[in-house]
Amino acid sequence: MASRISSRFTALSKAGRSGLVTFITAGDPSPAATVPFMHALVRGGADIIELGVPFSDPMADGPIIQRASERALTAGMSLKHVLEAAQAFRATNRETPVVLMGYLNPIERMGYATFAARAAAAGIDGILTVDLPPEEGADFQCLLREHGLDQIHLLAPTSSAQRIEAVCSHASGFVYYVSVKGVTGDKAFDPDEVRTRIAGLRQKTALPVGVGFGVKTSAAAATIAAVSDAVIVGSVLVEIIEEADSIDAAAAQLEQFVRGLRTAMDAGRAAA
Repeated sequence: MASRISSRFTALSKAGRSGLVTFITAGDPSPAATVPFMHALVRGGADIIELGVPFSDPMADGPIIQRASERALTAGMSLKHVLEAAQAFRATNRETPVVLMGYLNPIERMGYATFAARAAAAGIDGILTVDLPPEEGADFQCLLREHGLDQIHLLAPTSSAQRIEAVCSHASGFVYYVSVKGVTGDKAFDPDEVRTRIAGLRQKTALPVGVGFGVKTSAAAATIAAVSDAVIVGSVLVEIIEEADSIDAAAAQLEQFVRGLRTAMDAGRAAA
């Protein structure tokens, strides 16, 4: 049986569209906000939701998402509560894939087997652990596969040919290409370099390739949509939440911003 992630990418491909993957940090600014924000993202046109698991030392994330993790942890968010939020989202949305993105420590504390079982039961579709390289993740990957969960890996502009081979042989769901040398929200990407890198990755894997880090505007999203299977947007959405006056205001602004991204992406893909 095809996973929700693979089914979504198949539908997008048939429609000639690039997917929109939207990231928020679970529990930011409060645990009660997470599910309304997820629904707002879907209403705006998100194809996949990437749900950040707050962590005290998010090494791949820039200041915006670091602050979001701090707010969520202060509000009492934990991995257990992230899974509860995903399960609550699934009560009314059975179609939109949900990927957990985070770091290994909270999963280790829960226990790999326990986590895999609870994640599957909560309706999670994929797992991206930033600090678990494929060479060290074989046992975890087996557990995820037993529960029908995709394991998503990162590739960067600095990834060697050997690293690309390793990631492409282990990954499932999609491959996440980091468009910049740095952390989330750090700098703008080079369109020509991204285009060249994506073309090279397509020679190595049949999996969809999503591009993230550095995508902050509708114009940037449209540029990426023209050459990739998915555009991954995070820091700018987290910044909307940070600056909003209330949860309701943040939800409305998220929906509006994502709708603008979706419109621009469709236009960019059509033009390409």
